[in-house]
Amino acid sequence: LPVKKKPRTYYSAEQLEELEKMFQEDHYPDNEKRREIAAVVGVTPQRILVWFQNRRAKWRKLQKLSMKSSKKYPASA
Repeated sequence: LPVKKKPRTYYSAEQLEELEKMFQEDHYPDNEKRREIAAVVGVTPQRILVWFQNRRAKWRKLQKLSMKSSKKYPASA
């Protein structure tokens, strides 16, 4: 049987602002914190879990890119 994918969740600018603010505070919110965020943002805790997983992946990718660029252009002494 094919697995049914959940429909994509689209976040408003206000929701994203709130999620980004929470991400700055803590990259790994626990179950209780995810429930609190879900209540504030207005989506399920599962959606919050997935959003944080994706945001951490984006954060790691940006870290990697900034490391590469700093090696490419080292600060001149």
